[in-house]
Amino acid sequence: MSDSALDLYWESQGPADGETVVLSAGLGGSGQYWAPQLPALRERYRVLVYDHFGTGRSGGEIPEHYTVADMADELEVMLTTAGAERVHLVGHALGGLIGIELARRVPERVGSLFLINAWASPNAHTRRCFSVRRTLLDEAGPAAYLEAQPLFLYPPVWIAENSEWLEQESARALASFPSRNNLLRRMTALQAWQPSAVDLAKVRTGAMVLGSRDDALVPWSCSQELALRLPNASVRLLPVGGHAVNVTEPERVNALLLAHLQRHRLPTHSLKTQEAP
Repeated sequence: MSDSALDLYWESQGPADGETVVLSAGLGGSGQYWAPQLPALRERYRVLVYDHFGTGRSGGEIPEHYTVADMADELEVMLTTAGAERVHLVGHALGGLIGIELARRVPERVGSLFLINAWASPNAHTRRCFSVRRTLLDEAGPAAYLEAQPLFLYPPVWIAENSEWLEQESARALASFPSRNNLLRRMTALQAWQPSAVDLAKVRTGAMVLGSRDDALVPWSCSQELALRLPNASVRLLPVGGHAVNVTEPERVNALLLAHLQRHRLPTHSLKTQEAP
């Protein structure tokens, strides 16, 4: 396992003896992405949020040939450090891929999967979007990259109605923007993750795959295909919400998430927890 697993920033919220829910963000990697879900979860569940290695408060330099499997290894070490033996994994996009990989490699650690706008393999449209994002970063820099980012994440009407919040978010993201190499190597890793049908068939964990019909980055058909390839998955497609649907439609997503957690109850026990770094 990578030494980078030791450098992850994580924190625990909610009752220490509750079922553990892990929230894993997408490409940006920041645990702060899940702010709309935390109030709904932490009253009952022990919620672990973390910043992926090389992002946010975790820091570190991502090595060449970094993979989604490395990210899953890092998460597994974090779970052991946090005293979480078996968890619900909630993942957005890349975070969902990490969850699938973790469930494939150590199925005893993952009691359920809730996958938001994830995929089994990137299609031509998604590859084109990432190519554009790479070009923006290389040729125009982080500020231009972040200015364009809402176009990939949110529906147009929502962008127009939340312009002030988006400006604040862009300023916050720019202040903590990862190194160019870190971001590009994370992009490369997620695009390279293309598990075989046999690999996905081994993931027996109960899963809910949530997609948005107006996702401008990962078409809803990718969520549908992923659900078909996972043996114990169901799919739900929301009519609106964009790629970051848990941000734009938090009440709908939270209701679906809580219902999913109720369907996949885990045994609870007293945990010897450690303080988050």
